[in-house]
Amino acid sequence: MVRARTWSLVVAHIVLGGASALSQDPGMKMTHGAGVMPSSPAIGSVSSPAPGADSEPIYQAESTKRMAERLRADFAATDWKVDPNKPDVRVRYYSQVLATQKLSLHDDTTVREQLAREMLYAGDSEGAVRQLEEVRRRWQRAGASMPPSDVKEHGRWLALAYLRLGEQENCAMSSTSRACLFPLRSDAVHQNTRGAEGAVRELSLLLERDPADTESRWLLNVAYMQLGHYPSSVPAQWLIPESLFAPEAKLPEFPQLAASEGLDVTGHAGGVLVEDFDGDGLLDVMISSSGPNDQMRLFHNNGDGTFRDVTRRSGLMGETGGLNLVLTDYNNDGHPDVLVLRGGWWGRQGAYPMSLLRNNGNGTFDDVTERAGLLVEGPTQTAAWADYDGDGWLDIMVGYESSEGDRHRSLLFHNNHDGTFTECAQQSGLGDLGFVKGVAWGDYNNDGRPDLYVSVMNGHNHLFRNDGPRDPGDPGKGWRFTDVAHEAGVDKQSNSFATWFFDFDNDGWPDIFVAGYSLNASGDVGAFEMGKPVKAEKPRLYSNMHDGTFQDVTADVHLDRAILTMGANFGDLDNDGWLDIYLGTGDSTYQALLPNRMFRNSLGRSFQDVTTAGDFGHLQKGHGIAFADLHRSGFEDVFEEMGGAQPGDTFQSALYKNPGNGNHWITLRLSGVRSNRAAFGARIDVAVTGSDGKTRHIFRTVGFGSSFGGNPLEQHIGVGKATRVTSVRVTWPTSGIVDAIRSVAVDRRYTLREGAGRLVEDTRR
Repeated sequence: MVRARTWSLVVAHIVLGGASALSQDPGMKMTHGAGVMPSSPAIGSVSSPAPGADSEPIYQAESTKRMAERLRADFAATDWKVDPNKPDVRVRYYSQVLATQKLSLHDDTTVREQLAREMLYAGDSEGAVRQLEEVRRRWQRAGASMPPSDVKEHGRWLALAYLRLGEQENCAMSSTSRACLFPLRSDAVHQNTRGAEGAVRELSLLLERDPADTESRWLLNVAYMQLGHYPSSVPAQWLIPESLFAPEAKLPEFPQLAASEGLDVTGHAGGVLVEDFDGDGLLDVMISSSGPNDQMRLFHNNGDGTFRDVTRRSGLMGETGGLNLVLTDYNNDGHPDVLVLRGGWWGRQGAYPMSLLRNNGNGTFDDVTERAGLLVEGPTQTAAWADYDGDGWLDIMVGYESSEGDRHRSLLFHNNHDGTFTECAQQSGLGDLGFVKGVAWGDYNNDGRPDLYVSVMNGHNHLFRNDGPRDPGDPGKGWRFTDVAHEAGVDKQSNSFATWFFDFDNDGWPDIFVAGYSLNASGDVGAFEMGKPVKAEKPRLYSNMHDGTFQDVTADVHLDRAILTMGANFGDLDNDGWLDIYLGTGDSTYQALLPNRMFRNSLGRSFQDVTTAGDFGHLQKGHGIAFADLHRSGFEDVFEEMGGAQPGDTFQSALYKNPGNGNHWITLRLSGVRSNRAAFGARIDVAVTGSDGKTRHIFRTVGFGSSFGGNPLEQHIGVGKATRVTSVRVTWPTSGIVDAIRSVAVDRRYTLREGAGRLVEDTRR
């Protein structure tokens, strides 16, 4: 997601004869004058559904109304001086300082530059350019020169303002489906060129001063692409050759169709869930956006390649914010419920509650957070569901961001079977985990109990082995988890983010992927793209050795790359039975203009970069990602929620439609009886026999997905060229029942009820 940034106010208040500064940035001081403090910001109204949305009357439960009021009150209570979501208030403040003070050249520069930054954060890129250019003019009129260090910083911010202006005036407003897809082609060239031209000018000056500035070099090449002058006009010493962007394997283009299908929602960093929320057999799309006043959206699948916004009638009005969404069926009623996570990355300004949204089975949702005992406020964006104690009901682990001066325990909530939960993390050894950015359940030792992997920033990751009840005779006395990360060999990163368990090599043992995330990695990513050495934290792929340990195979499979990953997920692009990876990129800064990256799994031996082959390289910031057969074509499409952290850093969601190929598939939707209804933890073994007579196995586990992405619960399983599945074997988590079915037709969707021993074809649509 976004990276933490120091939010500061250069001037808190100024009194005659001196200044009092709140800035955490050294050297920012004022000398005289009398400032005017802005009034408290008005509480933003809940944004309305998109034009053309369902016009039916709003449904809203009383409990949802209370949550909506709480969210509005929480936003109103944050400190405008440091809340990253209130740059507009700081813009008014600095504007008042400039309008009412007689400032020295140095002080005017300090205030005007900070005003420009806040304008940029608020989305007024043109205003930011105007203020920064005015700073330069004032120094020229005074016949003076800015200090060299100030010149460089000033130029960097001006380059970013021009870049963002170009994005806003062109790709954000473009009707072409290829806008902002890297490398930019002719139909993505900017028509309004003032932003890209200004960026080229400022970035070139930065490189003249510092030729080793890899970040500026990367952005300069992007700016030339925006002008349609790459590679011909890029100075040779700064050119990044096209050959570096060549795909490592063939893949047909996945056209970007979000706009034509009604899913091009403009928002900030957020989450996505793809699931059949209304039980009609088609997959719907739920989207969140992290801005505190950003309305969640639910889109109904019309079955004709389009989607309809049904937010107003769904009961979701007033459910604002949400950096991530997590799917569940916490009450075992067969209707998929949703957990909304808020406040991540915002520290003390992120004291927002999560929301548990109960699916009523009639197309509506009620916020039941308070009734369920989940009303906790604190910064989080990660949680994962699992039946850790095997009682047939899903429990929830929530990872909180704990830092010096802003401590938060992570929380484990045990399901009480009556719609409520009891918190028990501390007694289970899962409370004090640090600055948590990802949590994922998976049974790494295949003992039938879900274990827990925790991704941490500024610390080492954890692998908690599920050791069962403390007292086998009385499970009510608590559960025991043991951190075995070091001895298992999965604690090698000090900054990581999205994570999951999956069986990338189809050997029947879950492996671990965890993305790297360095706080100062934009320059390193640019350097990596140019084939230069980097220091950035790289992703890790840990291969399960079947003995409680893992081997780091990142380099062996060619994933040792500098990628500033936020949202991430996995699926099967080509129905070959091997799980591929899509990584959303970026951070909270505007210079994080980096292509999102797609990697194809080649037979479990290596991952091939097919970003440019399939046209997945969106330059805007990628967050919630889902692989799902949205069109019921038999192939998984890829949906990506786009947008950044800054209030002004919005973009439209993307939908990459799978063109398909000649490979076959089956889809399984499981329903637990003794096990939890959603079948979290059920293990699937699909055997297929090739033309050579050899049988191979394809393994999946229900529910244990990405920590920052939302695939549906149905399991889409590609089987390659096989025209019939030899067998399907499902092992259920609570009962231990094994349903084994032989000779299954391909290119069909099936349901399986625990213990039934037979698949039922789902012929709906």
